[in-house]
Amino acid sequence: MPAILHPDDVEQRPAQRYDEGDTGGGRRPPVDEKHTGGGGDNDNWHNRPQGRRGPREKLQQYRLGLFFALGGDLMFFVAIVSAFFVSKHAGHFDAYNRWINPWLAISIPSILWINTAVLLVSSVTMEFARRGIFREIDALEEWLGLGRPTRKRVIPWLIASILLGLLFVWGQLVAWAQLRSQRIYFADNPSSHFFYLITGTHGLHLLLGIFFLGAALVGMKTARSLESRQILVDCSAWYWHSMGVFWIFLFALLVYGQ
Repeated sequence: MPAILHPDDVEQRPAQRYDEGDTGGGRRPPVDEKHTGGGGDNDNWHNRPQGRRGPREKLQQYRLGLFFALGGDLMFFVAIVSAFFVSKHAGHFDAYNRWINPWLAISIPSILWINTAVLLVSSVTMEFARRGIFREIDALEEWLGLGRPTRKRVIPWLIASILLGLLFVWGQLVAWAQLRSQRIYFADNPSSHFFYLITGTHGLHLLLGIFFLGAALVGMKTARSLESRQILVDCSAWYWHSMGVFWIFLFALLVYGQ
């Protein structure tokens, strides 16, 4: 007759956690938590203390804020472009029932082509500065306290970008002087009105960009942490690139939209 086991006779085994090692009973494999401190995949980056953010996330926060601000600038320039086309096709009927359109296309000063090339070159130099601040070997030396090699690599490109930006602004003022020499002023015609408005507003935005580049240049000298210098250079570079893209579209509008 087979033996009957009662509950009291069964050996009570302690409950085993799901992450304990398996001896062959088919349970889950052990979970070995390894903290490597990196920022890539499968390295437990999410296991850092609650509420603390890594340098990569801080940089992404600043980038996100910058892109939101640039989105507002984009809507502003879109509004100007929309008003440009509305004014171009607007008109009225005179006393003889003739359609009168006051829009008179103006000749674009040739220096604007040179200005555009200067701004594109400045965008290239600024990208060299942005890539230089993230160069892995130099950044590693700074993290280890072996000096600041990024300063020597980035500062010359920042200075070149600032000088090219100032050259662009000076070229825009020369373009205005050329129009005034032809007796073309702001209030003369809707076409001249929008030329001064577009170049002027973009010039103000570019001056703000030059200020950001100057702040990044000062930060290369004064900011103690590499993270702060990286944020300054990176955000300044993306703003500068955006101003270059905006100018390409605005310049094409001035040349081909009239």
